[in-house]
Amino acid sequence: MKAMVYRRYGGPEVLEPAELPEPKTHVDTVLVRVKAAALNPADLALQAGALDDALDTYFPVIPGWDIAGVVERPGPATPEFSAGSEVIGYVRGDVQRTHGGLAEFVAADVRTLVRKPGTMSFTQASGLPLAGLTAYQAVVHALNVQ
Repeated sequence: MKAMVYRRYGGPEVLEPAELPEPKTHVDTVLVRVKAAALNPADLALQAGALDDALDTYFPVIPGWDIAGVVERPGPATPEFSAGSEVIGYVRGDVQRTHGGLAEFVAADVRTLVRKPGTMSFTQASGLPLAGLTAYQAVVHALNVQ
């Protein structure tokens, strides 16, 4: 599969296109064909090596925490999604270990996915996960809006 990767820490100059094996899925994961992915400031910080002391990084890294796409192949213990389900996801936990969103495919734990809102394009929906989570935390937890 085609992907954008970095093999060392740095700025935009370390990103390069690569051909990598398709990610493997497990019992409770699905293979998602990525239609759109979003980058956030955290992606840039990780790529720059800002969290090298706190996180194990396995190069090459495919950046991108936020994705929107279509389930290509569901795992055997994923009844919530079937092939063809349109989903969005916040796949942060998998980026440093396996695959992020700037790729043709990502293997995502079903706990990191929800159905894509039908009124949103894939591009719009890919920007929702981290920004939406941040807004939710601000409104509900920080501001205590009831």
